[in-house]
Amino acid sequence: MTQFVDAPTLKTWLHDGEEIALLDVREHGQYGESHLFFAVPLPFSRLELDTPRLVPRRATRVVVYDGDGHGVATDAAHALAAIGYTNVHVLEGGTAAWSAAGYALFAGVNVPSKTFGELVEHRLHTPRISARQLHDMQARGERLVVLDGRPLSEFRKMNIPGAVCCPNGELAYRLADLVPDSDTPIVINCAGRTRSIIGAQTLINLGIPNPVYALENGTQGWYLADYPLEHGNSRRYPDKPAQVGAASLENMRAAASALAAQHGVRTVDAATVAGWAADSSRSLFLCDVRTPEEFAQGTLPGAQHTPGGQLIQATDQYVGVRGARLVLFDADGVRAPVVASWLRQLGHDAWVLERGVDSGLRVPEPVIPALPSLDAIDAGSLLRQLAAGEAVAVDVRPSMDYRKAHVPGSLWSIRPRLAAVVANECRPLVLIADHPAIARIAALALPDAQRARTRVLDGGLHAWKEAGLPLESSPDVPPDAECIDYLFFVHDRHDGNKDAARQYLAWETNLIAQLDEQELGTYRLP
Repeated sequence: MTQFVDAPTLKTWLHDGEEIALLDVREHGQYGESHLFFAVPLPFSRLELDTPRLVPRRATRVVVYDGDGHGVATDAAHALAAIGYTNVHVLEGGTAAWSAAGYALFAGVNVPSKTFGELVEHRLHTPRISARQLHDMQARGERLVVLDGRPLSEFRKMNIPGAVCCPNGELAYRLADLVPDSDTPIVINCAGRTRSIIGAQTLINLGIPNPVYALENGTQGWYLADYPLEHGNSRRYPDKPAQVGAASLENMRAAASALAAQHGVRTVDAATVAGWAADSSRSLFLCDVRTPEEFAQGTLPGAQHTPGGQLIQATDQYVGVRGARLVLFDADGVRAPVVASWLRQLGHDAWVLERGVDSGLRVPEPVIPALPSLDAIDAGSLLRQLAAGEAVAVDVRPSMDYRKAHVPGSLWSIRPRLAAVVANECRPLVLIADHPAIARIAALALPDAQRARTRVLDGGLHAWKEAGLPLESSPDVPPDAECIDYLFFVHDRHDGNKDAARQYLAWETNLIAQLDEQELGTYRLP
C-alpha cells in the first residue's frame, strides 16, 4: 500500500536531523526545469540501477515525487518496495502541491552545491578577475598560470587559451607541478562560476602565497566577451607528481590537516568504519576522491569513485541520503582532508579515513537487484527482421543520442512512456541501449506477455556501427517537448547561444535569494 506525505510534513522531515532520501524520479529534463532544493535526481528509467548506490541502506526514510502526483512517483514507490526498500513515501501532489504550500522550486542541477559556491564568494570575498582583465594580462605576456578546475572530459569541450586542466580536488596535491614559484598569479576557471570560486578559495584557505583569482563566469564569461576558446585540448596535470618532494608533500599535508581541523573534520580508523558499515540505523558512503586512473588501478572494496572536485560540485550525483556518514580517502593525505573540509561546510557529516587506500578497509558493495533477462539478437539478424517487418526496434538511449544517429525506422522511447508507445504492437520488440541493464529496466514497464517477446540488441548501437550497417539522424525527432531526459536550459549555454549563457549566469547568481532560512541554515560557512 502506497504511503503518502503532504508538503508541510515533508518540509519538517527535511530539517528534523534524521536521515532522509528525497528522490525526484522524473527524467533529467523534467527534474532540471523545477524541483525541490534538496532533491536528488533519480530518473525512473535508471531507478533499479542507481538506487543501491545512492541509497545503500534499505530502511532509509525515502520520499519520491513527480510533477503533480499523477506521474511516475507511485510506480517508483512500488518499484523501490519490490527491491527491498521498506520506508518509502510519495509526496502527495508532487511539485505542484509543494509550490501551492508556499515552498520554493528550483531550476537547474546540483543546486545545493552551486548555491554554496555563491555563498562562499559572498561571505569570503573570493578574489575574482574578469575575462577582459585576464585577456589583457595574457596579451601583455604577463606571468600567470590558468588552471581549469573541471574534469578532463569537460576541459576537452572548450577551454581558456593556455589553460591547464587540474580538477579542483587535485589542486592542493599537484600545485607544485603546475606553478613555478610562489609569486606567479594563479587563475582558476570552470564553465561558469562554482568551481572557479571553490578552486580559488581552496588555495587561499590553504595559505598559498601566490595571488589567486577566480575567473568571473568562467568559459561562458570569456565567450560572452567575444574571446576565442580552444577545443579538443588534453593539457592536464601530470599523472605522477614529479615536483612533490617529501618536504613539499609534508608541508601540504600539514596545511590540509589544519584546514580540515578548522572545519571539524576528524579522521577515523578502518575498524570504526567497518562497524559503521554494519550499523543498520545509519547510511555510509565510502568515497575514493582520487583520479579516474588511480581508481582504475585499485581501490577499497565497497568504495565508489567520487573525484574530489566533483564531489563538492555535484554531491547529489554521489550521495542520495541527507544525514549520512561520508568517509573520504586518498593515497597522499592531502586531497581527502581538503575535500572533506568543503563537505563539512556544505552541511555533510564528512570524515577522513586513516591510512587511506592502504587502510585495508572492506565494506559491502552496493547490491544491484536482479533484472528481467532478455534474449540478445545480433545486428545482422535485427537488420533482416526489420526488413521483413518481423520486429520493431525501440531505442532507449538518450534522446539527443537518438537524434544524432539511430537504426533506420527505430522508435525512440523511455521507460515511463514505453508501454504507451508500443501498446498496440504485437510484433517482438528489440530494445537498443548503451548498457544492457537500461534495456532490462525499460522492459519492466511492459506487460508480461509483451516482455516475454522482447529482446535486446547485442552490443547496442556500437555493434550496429561496427557491422557497417546504415544509420539515420533526425535533428527534430523526437521533438523538444518529448525529450524529457534532456535539460535544454543547461546545455544550450554551451552551444553558441549567448542568451542562454546570460540566463544561466543570472540564474546562478540569484540562487541565494531563493532560499529560505532553514535551507540557508544547513550550510556551515564561517
